[in-house]
Amino acid sequence: MIRRPFYVPALAGSLIALTGLSLTAAGALAHHGWSSYDTAKVLAITAPVVELRYQNPHGELWLEHGGKRWTITLAPTTRMNARGLSAADIAVGKTVTVEGYPSKVQDAEMRAERITVAGKTVELR
Repeated sequence: MIRRPFYVPALAGSLIALTGLSLTAAGALAHHGWSSYDTAKVLAITAPVVELRYQNPHGELWLEHGGKRWTITLAPTTRMNARGLSAADIAVGKTVTVEGYPSKVQDAEMRAERITVAGKTVELR
């Protein structure tokens, strides 16, 4: 008598679906939601850019202000480009004013709502 391995098609399908869901959830966890920012408090920081990541899912820049290194979460690059804010506009060394909401979880982090550079203000949301 030949023994065949135990195989249930429904179980295999469930395992594949579960694997797919877990990978999707991991990606979602890697990207924070906007609820972690305090929209009741508006901050404005003016300082030179010390580091820039002009990439998706959203850009980030860093400013030295008040003895802290601030992480500023920007909009997606496609939105910034469409609104006239290029990577060259906010390059390292450029002085910017960023207005936005502070993080409820991370010290010295904020979500930018608008950014002003060289007299031009760009709405990011």
